Parts: sequence; C-alpha cells; structure tokens
Amino acid sequence: MFSRSGRLVTEMELKAFNQRILPVQGRLFRLAQLFLRSREEAEDAIQDVLLRLWTNRQQLESYNSIEALAVQMTKNICLDRLKSHHHKKMTKDADLVSMEADDVSPYQQAELSDSNQLMLRLIGALPEQQKLILHLRDVEEYSFEELEQVTGLSINNIRVILSRARQKLRENYLKVNDYGSGY
Repeated sequence: MFSRSGRLVTEMELKAFNQRILPVQGRLFRLAQLFLRSREEAEDAIQDVLLRLWTNRQQLESYNSIEALAVQMTKNICLDRLKSHHHKKMTKDADLVSMEADDVSPYQQAELSDSNQLMLRLIGALPEQQKLILHLRDVEEYSFEELEQVTGLSINNIRVILSRARQKLRENYLKVNDYGSGY
C-alpha cells in the first residue's frame, strides 16, 4: 500500500494506527451522532476524522493524547457540518431505544418516546460546551481527569459546566412537564 507521497506504508504502521485509533472509534461515533442526529452523517464525519488522523499519522506522536485530539477533531467536523448549507433540518431520531417490551403498554411506550424526544431537544438546545461535557461524562462515562485532558479545561471548570448543564436540563424538563408549555 502506498501513501500519496509514494512512500511505502508498512503493515506495522497500519497496525499501530489501528491499535491507537480503533478503540476510541465507538466513542467518536456516539459523539458525532449526538451533534448530527443522523447515523449516516455521523458515519461520514467519523470517516473524515479517521482520514485526517491517518493523513497526519506521522505527527500524532507530538500530541499528549490522541484521543483528545480525535474528540476535538470530531467536534469541529460536526460543528462544520451543522453550519454547512448541505445539512438538512434535524429529523426524528430513528435510532431511539426500542421500547417493545411485553410488559410496557402502548400508552407507556408513547410516553417514554415523548420523554426521550423532549430530552434530546433539551440537550440539543444546550450550549455546545455543556452538550459536549454532558455527553462525554454521562454517556461515554469519561472520568474528570479524562475530560480535563480532552477539553483542556480544569476539573473545577468541568464540574461547574456539568452542574450548569444538568441544572438547565432539569429546569427546562420540569418547566415543560409542569406547565405544559411547548419547548
């Protein structure tokens, strides 16, 4: 296999790249899906990230955390896609967890689906930094130390941002459910 410069890409180079990047690919995909709300768009974004990482594989050693770099690249690519004119209006999230359990009535299924839709809208309305930190901490289960490395923020700042994001979600969720006002 040859790179663009004609240099032979060794099997060892490919193996090392795969060992470092593939373990975080699932996290990157879920992050992309959080931003883009479309499986296909998220897959395209991750392909862009992987291609950029591969193209710049010689410089990866200079970074303290390749995972932090990959998360930042994913976030930036997703934000670019959201800003582009080609991005379609957000559609229903077709990948919601299936709620076809036998012990759940159709009424309960509808109620759970509505609650999930509401939470997705509320999370989507958060500022980008709050959305990112909330996702990385509560969905991806990053430790505060990992968040510090990925975001470049101090642990205290991360705690404040996370607390504000959760508080905002709680307030908006209660506001919608208590007063029946649409969001």
